[in-house]
Amino acid sequence: MSKYVERVLKETAARNGNEPEFMQAVEEVLLTLDPVLKTNPQYEKNAILERMVEPERVIIFRVPWVDDKGVVRVNRGYRIQMNSAIGPYKGGLRFDPTVNLGVLKFLAFEQVFKNSLTTLPMGGGKGGSDFNPKVSPHTPGKRCSDAEVMRFCQSFMTELYRHIGPDTDVPAGDMNVGGREIGFLFGQYKRIVNEWTGVLTGKGLPFGGSLIRPEATGYGDIYFAENMLAVKGDTLEGKTCVISGSGNVASFAAEKLMQLGAKVVTLSDRSGTLYVKEGYTPKLLKQVMQLKNVKRGELSELAKAGKFIKGVNPWQVADKVDCAFPCSRQNELDGKDAAYLLKHGCKLVGEGANMPSTPDAVEAFLGAKILYSPGKASNAGGVATSGLEMSQNSERLSWTREEVDAKLKGIMKAIHDNAYEAAAKYGHKGNYVMGANIAGFTKVADAMVAQGVC
Repeated sequence: MSKYVERVLKETAARNGNEPEFMQAVEEVLLTLDPVLKTNPQYEKNAILERMVEPERVIIFRVPWVDDKGVVRVNRGYRIQMNSAIGPYKGGLRFDPTVNLGVLKFLAFEQVFKNSLTTLPMGGGKGGSDFNPKVSPHTPGKRCSDAEVMRFCQSFMTELYRHIGPDTDVPAGDMNVGGREIGFLFGQYKRIVNEWTGVLTGKGLPFGGSLIRPEATGYGDIYFAENMLAVKGDTLEGKTCVISGSGNVASFAAEKLMQLGAKVVTLSDRSGTLYVKEGYTPKLLKQVMQLKNVKRGELSELAKAGKFIKGVNPWQVADKVDCAFPCSRQNELDGKDAAYLLKHGCKLVGEGANMPSTPDAVEAFLGAKILYSPGKASNAGGVATSGLEMSQNSERLSWTREEVDAKLKGIMKAIHDNAYEAAAKYGHKGNYVMGANIAGFTKVADAMVAQGVC
């Protein structure tokens, strides 16, 4: 570790020591940058690291709303505008009780590098609220009604609208923020500013959404895995794959894997893991999507389709694993899980979530020299397609499914190749963590140097 990195980490910890997820993300990036910092002294001279770890703007606000019983509820809303050196802030909104300032700063920091890797002109941001649409505030065991979610979203946007815009900050969906929530948020923004503009991505097709957007993160994760395997002269056909999660990312990753001839044996949610030893079928996957996206239920309801293991992640349930795709949430796969996967034959881990592997798991994968892609690279398909949606909105065009999918494939190949080449250039061939960090960092850093101290 260089003295520059050591100093910045120490200063960052002093300011943000109570935000473990943010510090984990900062350390993961900064500890890989020594090679590029040594050959580019202008980065230290211009205090690039110090500026990168500090958000350009942090917005915190209250969100009052009225539930179906007429009771006034109050949640906290956030928007972290991390870095706009290469384009308007871009990143999702997350509605979940785990949302806090540290989690959103980690996500916004990761988003800066992820967006840089896409080759599109997008800065990094993130936002959300501790509101939980899955739990009714007045009826135990029930979810918030559509009307309650609408009232919350309208109140949330009534504050957020003044901080965003198509050339300033373009939010999207994230955990628990899907088509329903984006529709309510977009409607309120349009109502307030009296303007139809592409201020949000992930919109419905009738009002400016893009084909492939729901599928993009999951598809992109698998396209990246395809590119990693191609370097070794291999493919996904016949591979046994474990996946965590059962939302859009996990479901569409499973769909693409099946299309490519792989066998998917797990999906999961907070209630547990549904293990199907003989492999999920397209029919069962469709049932999962219906359950999660329409009924908003839990996988335990499909227990008869396989073996449901309550309260367990999918990493230690299969006897044989060729590939693992963590697609749920941060730090869901730890060192013990990594050891199990490696012992049972895992040769590829493609992160579909943001920072889902703990530092000891990452160390195990890198030490074993398997194919391992960090989320900032292999998870970038979603935001890449959001960028394509922004382009379509600006031009008042709607591209076909085939056009968007072809552009997504091209972007994921470019991300893979940039990460692979950056790692090789600095003597770490095959290390996609180092390659992705250096490639993403360099583009943003050069833009910041060119723009002066701002």
